[in-house]
Amino acid sequence: RKERESCMAKAKAAKAQVPVMSAKKKGWGYDLKKNWPLYVIFLIPFIFFVVFKYIPMVGILMAFEDYKVARGLFGSEWVGWENFIELFSGEQFPTALRNTVAMALLNLTLGFVAGPILGLLIGQLRSKRFSRVVQTVTYMPYFVSAVVCCSLAKEFLDDNGAITQFLTLFGFERQNWLAVNGPSFWLINCLLGVWQGAGYGAIIYIATINGINNDLYEAACIDGASRWQRVWNITIPQIMPIVVMMFTMQIGLVFMTGFDKVLLIYMPSTYEFSDCLSTYTYRMAFGSSNDFGLSTASGLFQSVVGTILMVGGNKLSAMTTKHSMF
Repeated sequence: RKERESCMAKAKAAKAQVPVMSAKKKGWGYDLKKNWPLYVIFLIPFIFFVVFKYIPMVGILMAFEDYKVARGLFGSEWVGWENFIELFSGEQFPTALRNTVAMALLNLTLGFVAGPILGLLIGQLRSKRFSRVVQTVTYMPYFVSAVVCCSLAKEFLDDNGAITQFLTLFGFERQNWLAVNGPSFWLINCLLGVWQGAGYGAIIYIATINGINNDLYEAACIDGASRWQRVWNITIPQIMPIVVMMFTMQIGLVFMTGFDKVLLIYMPSTYEFSDCLSTYTYRMAFGSSNDFGLSTASGLFQSVVGTILMVGGNKLSAMTTKHSMF
């Protein structure tokens, strides 16, 4: 006992002799000196966001101006809400808004669920080697440029394209499906997005599934749970927070849907069902009118609506599923 008390006394004495660092030295300067490599790494994305995301936000002023390139941003005439009035009263705006909403709904349903479903299917493969091969094959289209993707779509959906010939076997008319002025364009755009992005989007779900504790599956097997019951009661609840987070982010980007693909595959004869707000804005800015103020107003409208949808979707998710992104 005396020996233990002696050791404790020596430990207290040694601890008392250790110099206590002042609060000033433990502040931001001390942390910067100690972890400066991390701050250098952080500096790169910080500069990127400031230069390419925050500074360009000053261009929002063009939405309230009769912007002229020669006069500049701060020299153009201030017109207030006139650009928004002209935007909402335009003849093509209702059509572009309807097409945007239709394509957005397809992307939020058929387009979004493709990633989680593919992730679940790959996660259930018994052979790890085969699952890696399937995963590699499915996410490779993501690295194909939009130009190549749309060129392939034009070839396959042409009058003599492979997909067109396949559809004729089921009684469909032989025609150029991209030239059809109808709702079929919405489905084509959605399926192009699924083909190109489902495999890449499934990566995060596969990683989440691989991180689930195997003890849960072993306990379920001992209790006699079938493979489907293990997926329904263990896998799906475990990945649900990730699904909610990705869905909330998708809602926020819903009005920015498919600008590159739509721009590459639509044509003037199909504007009635293919023109969306992004392409409408693009034509206003770089078309015959060169109305930068009107196009900026359209872009600002999309950003505001996207923010409202994201916040509302996050609130709805928190109320219904008890999971939210923020």
